[in-house]
Amino acid sequence: MITAGEILDDLVARHPRLGPCVGAIGAAVELLVGCFRGGGKLLICGNGGSAADGDHISAELLKGFRSKRLLQSGILFEKLPAVCGHLQGALPAIPLGNFTALLTAFANDCSHEYAFAQLVHGLGRGGDVLLSISTSGNSANVLRANEVAKAIDMKVIGLGGIDGGKMAPQCDVCIRVPERETYLIQELHLPIYHAICSMVEAIIF
Repeated sequence: MITAGEILDDLVARHPRLGPCVGAIGAAVELLVGCFRGGGKLLICGNGGSAADGDHISAELLKGFRSKRLLQSGILFEKLPAVCGHLQGALPAIPLGNFTALLTAFANDCSHEYAFAQLVHGLGRGGDVLLSISTSGNSANVLRANEVAKAIDMKVIGLGGIDGGKMAPQCDVCIRVPERETYLIQELHLPIYHAICSMVEAIIF
């Protein structure tokens, strides 16, 4: 199977402009591997296209991405070996943008700015990781979620634009792509998070 290092080399070969992001990508992978191996989970937040990216990322982690992640051991394999033939190894990743009822209720009854923060408070635990995606780096609801995550001893990975905005200093790792316009930033986010998911998979499985 391809190694994490080879995946990163391939990313830069296909997208040379992402060369300056290599260190941050590697650091993000290290945080995620440590989180998952320690029994933690990933929460993901973002608005609009970034919310859709969060859903996409969770799909790559909750099932096989570039490998089938066959289940060949563990409690489930011992109890339900036939069922395991239809399942794949999973990494817990929760896209907060999919909590439609909670997000709309909290925005209506309380505050849109704190809706993601409420979900981080309710679902996050020390040792978990929050991946915050904001092309501007200044989305208020993302910034508030980061504040709560740090307060409860979660790690924060940011995925943003060229300067990272107000989000950057809140993050343990901030991956800043070399673009300023929203759609161009988003076009570079996808190969980065594909590489991250692939690298995490290669290391853990």
